[in-house]
Amino acid sequence: MVKKFWTIAEVIEIFQVDKSLLYELEEEEIICPVCRGRSRDKFFPPGELEKLRFAKILIEDMGVNLAGVEVILRMKQNMVEMRKQFDSILEEMARDIRKRLNNEE
Repeated sequence: MVKKFWTIAEVIEIFQVDKSLLYELEEEEIICPVCRGRSRDKFFPPGELEKLRFAKILIEDMGVNLAGVEVILRMKQNMVEMRKQFDSILEEMARDIRKRLNNEE
């Protein structure tokens, strides 16, 4: 079974990051942990972990500042969305071509 949420302590251990970096990324709304139920504890879903992993690489390996991380992540998300739209258009075209070929037979 795949885990749906990770605690701050688990994230710090897995990604070897400082708690201060998590708070900075949250403050800049680069990552957005969620609160579950009545607990005030914050948890990280898989999508936020992926953003954290990418942000850590940008910051530590490439020297990108937080503003740059935000811009790069937004551009990456836009590219993913455009790819989904492109794939949808291609699927629709393929269905249309199959339909036309079937009608010609």
